[in-house]
Amino acid sequence: MNIEDYLKKLDTRQSEEENDLLKTQIAGYREFVASFVGQNPIMSKTFFVVVPLDPIQIPGGASGIATKLFGAFKKSSAQPAQDQEKDFQHNLLQLNQRVDRVMNGLTGIGLQAAVLDDSTIIELFYNLYNPESVEKRGLAIAKESGRERAITDIIAPPAMEMSSSYLKLGNKFAKTIFVFTYPRYLASGWFSPIINLADLLDISIFIHPVDTALALKNLRKKAAQVQAELMEQEEKGMVRNPILETAFQDIESLRDSLQQGQEHLFNVGVYITIYADTLENLNKLEAQINSVLESKLIYAKSAIFQQVEGLSSTLPIGRDHLLIHAPLNSGPVSSFFPFVSANLTSDEGILYGINRHNNTLVIFDRFSLENANMVIFAKSGAGKSYATKLEALRLLMTGTDVLIVDPENEYEQLAKTVGGSFFKISLASDNHINPFDIPIVPTGENPADVLKSHIVNLAGLLKLMLGEMTPEEEALLDRAISETYAAFDIVPGKDFSKTQPPLLENLQTVLENMEGGRELAERLYRFTKGSYAGFTNRPTNIDIRNRMIVFSIRDLEDELRPVAMYIILNFIWNLVRAELKKRVMIIDEAWWMMKYKDGASFLFGLVKRARKYFLGISTITQDVEDFLNSAYGRPIITNSSLQILLKQSPAMIEGVAKTFNLTEAEKGLLLEAVVGQGLFFAGPNHVAIQIIASYTEDKVITTKPEQILEETNPQT
Repeated sequence: MNIEDYLKKLDTRQSEEENDLLKTQIAGYREFVASFVGQNPIMSKTFFVVVPLDPIQIPGGASGIATKLFGAFKKSSAQPAQDQEKDFQHNLLQLNQRVDRVMNGLTGIGLQAAVLDDSTIIELFYNLYNPESVEKRGLAIAKESGRERAITDIIAPPAMEMSSSYLKLGNKFAKTIFVFTYPRYLASGWFSPIINLADLLDISIFIHPVDTALALKNLRKKAAQVQAELMEQEEKGMVRNPILETAFQDIESLRDSLQQGQEHLFNVGVYITIYADTLENLNKLEAQINSVLESKLIYAKSAIFQQVEGLSSTLPIGRDHLLIHAPLNSGPVSSFFPFVSANLTSDEGILYGINRHNNTLVIFDRFSLENANMVIFAKSGAGKSYATKLEALRLLMTGTDVLIVDPENEYEQLAKTVGGSFFKISLASDNHINPFDIPIVPTGENPADVLKSHIVNLAGLLKLMLGEMTPEEEALLDRAISETYAAFDIVPGKDFSKTQPPLLENLQTVLENMEGGRELAERLYRFTKGSYAGFTNRPTNIDIRNRMIVFSIRDLEDELRPVAMYIILNFIWNLVRAELKKRVMIIDEAWWMMKYKDGASFLFGLVKRARKYFLGISTITQDVEDFLNSAYGRPIITNSSLQILLKQSPAMIEGVAKTFNLTEAEKGLLLEAVVGQGLFFAGPNHVAIQIIASYTEDKVITTKPEQILEETNPQT
């Protein structure tokens, strides 16, 4: 895999970074990615679909093949140039229509496709004919010294040596083998071990449709032959032949399926061209492929004295020069499906881990999706906090601000490492957030609308603090909030940007003097002057000018955690709206808020509106049941384009499988996964992932108690 472009962007980011601590982290991250690709067989795989204008049908017998192959290409040389151009345009239109249908079909199953342009085709064929080349080459090669060179000169190999059993292209040895025998049954995904081999190889799969009428005619003859042989053996008194009986049943079943239109018949050719630096390695790779295939009762041979034709057959031009086929119906042909896993490697974003299906890197930019929201579900100890901290660290490297609600002080070490701000929110803490703070009015927005929206959010917080309320009490509370702000001259139509905001105790005073408000005021007492007054009734005194800001609520009582999370999230939301920049908000143990209707509603509102403010929200939880049972749980998931599922408990797996539409194999993967393994969903694509971190990253983000103790007490 060539990741030079990604590494160059990291170099650029490192040179632009002003934070020395982050600059050091970027250097370590770059070295980790580069060395990992260099030391491990990380392969890049490309898939092509060749769409012909006139599909060729290969007959069942050998007779007439030449006519079928070459008869369709005979054109009259006497055709006028004008008519030729007209025919060309007509054929081109038909071909483009076919290409559109193929691309729509691929899109329908979650695959992205693009038509190759001239420069990409030249680059592709250059690499095919020059397999030892590792650098990307394209049209730039054709413009040396300001002059154009012939395309054939560009893509041609420096030399080609032909032998009966191999070719030598430049300094690389190449050999083409073909599959000629299949078992009675082909399991889905049987071809994936070959596709995912960590070696240089090209594979072509030719699927030639067979006319159904011709297939039925040949099958009828074959059925008659087998039946006659069975009758002959029975007349001779021979013991029943299960091989012939099974063959007869298969033929009859296939005839029924073809006649009913449930199946189609195809002549399928599979050719594999392998490459190596030496002839010895070439033969070893051939033996390895044969071993994998033979373990599945599939047999292949080398194309003796046809290596040139074999190489041409594996080029992506849709020409089958070997013509070595096996008749297969639709079911077995579908098992050749080569897309065993999505490729989520790009030149943008961060490294999330390794794709366990095909051993590629999962480098992804969450902001490239329709929204940048993410959910992470896992049981305790499965590695969700580890994965979250690793993502946060790497996001900071790429210039993304990170805001975190930390319920267990797990992000303190990370914040110190990168020079971030860490605030403890507790009853005895010196850090306070006043929920009555007026948000900064964003440019272009009406101050009255901002104030009204803030009052709505504040009312939701107070309902969370006071518990169940009647509609009359809700209306009274709404009026009391407006009057509290009015007492400080904060009203629509006035400039209140520099006005000192009220405190919660001011609202209590207003309620005490309103008819019917005394009971609500008494319920507020514990938050103003009672035992909970420490963090809800003080002026804001925290500095938010930092790339990473962590709010810890570990030292708060369980009853106060949802209130604190609401206050912090509202504070962060006001910060996000004030200035448009790339940010990610991480809400760990989000089930604390999902337990309460008002908290869940507020969180859903953030998730739904975050995209407009260049914000991605990461929602992490281990209590999947509480999250999914909330009326806002599933809407939060559907509004999160990125999802990570790590190890799940047997009690929760059915709910998770239903929510994410998992297969039985995926359910088994999540139940058996070790720490750091799971499923990574990115829009329509999902892969099995292994979270990986470098040595230095692991030291910063680890949550294992034994490692933490070892760091703090090295002698013990």
